[in-house]
Amino acid sequence: MTLLRRPFAVFLITLVTFPLSAFGWLSNGHMAVAYVAYQHLTPAVRNRVNALVKKNPNYKKWLAKIPAGTSAADRSVMLFMLAATWPDEIKANGSGYKIDPGSTDGDRPGPDLKVAAQNIGYSDKLYHKYWHFVDTPFADDGTTLPAIPTPDAETQIEVFRTALASGESQPIKSYDLVWLLHLVGDVHQPLHCSTRVSAAHPDGDRGGNAEFVCTSAGKCTTKLHAFWDGLPGTNSKVNSAMTYAKALTPADSALANELDTNKWIKESFDEAKKDVYTGPITAGDGPFTITAAYRTAASNKAKEQIELAGERLAKVIDAALK
Repeated sequence: MTLLRRPFAVFLITLVTFPLSAFGWLSNGHMAVAYVAYQHLTPAVRNRVNALVKKNPNYKKWLAKIPAGTSAADRSVMLFMLAATWPDEIKANGSGYKIDPGSTDGDRPGPDLKVAAQNIGYSDKLYHKYWHFVDTPFADDGTTLPAIPTPDAETQIEVFRTALASGESQPIKSYDLVWLLHLVGDVHQPLHCSTRVSAAHPDGDRGGNAEFVCTSAGKCTTKLHAFWDGLPGTNSKVNSAMTYAKALTPADSALANELDTNKWIKESFDEAKKDVYTGPITAGDGPFTITAAYRTAASNKAKEQIELAGERLAKVIDAALK
């Protein structure tokens, strides 16, 4: 895995002109997940998460992004939404964060797995890019499947859920909360829970980052992963994400009540095989032409997954902070 999976800077440009590595829904999608979650939190837990968000080092920057004239209630939910983007924000140039010592590309942990899985709060200056996904492999051509590297999104969601419910300090809980907001969204993006293995890619396609798609005539440089990440929108404005989230349809209650992280990942893995690697997406690296039918089905799946992620996230946070 030699290509960086999820760089944050200049994503609006690279989404169109360069094969973007990945975010997991980009900022719009992550903010939409957080909006849905905030609506389902109890009033007491809302007060607690509002206080935790204020402890993030980027809090003042987020305040500057709130549109003028926003009500106090909407300001709180918008700050919560912006907090969900922080694990991608730290990947920007000049953020002061870096890849693991000993990691060649940041997509896999370095040799010190204790450091790779640490939970020390904002003093941790590593990107931890490998926390954003679970490389569950599958193959259509009989290629031997590689092991799943850890730590990953599943291990860290469990770490943060446990710590948020514990007696940890408020600054560490703030760190855990913003990571949890982000990672729950990530694992509901099917390509964050799968990697297609083949003779050409024995270590996997890095969640659809090896395949290219044509999104319009003459534009065939978008990665499959980036296409899926961008389905909820690409402009990264908090009010746009709020509009998108308000139009979502409530999730099936039985699904929303499923709070087992491993089952979430299994669901996304199955959906990747069924809904992502289908239709125009066949064997090889493409470029594959995105059809209107595929785009519509993918957009609908993204809406379902974002709503479901938000409702599940709210239940996890309520349980941890009750």
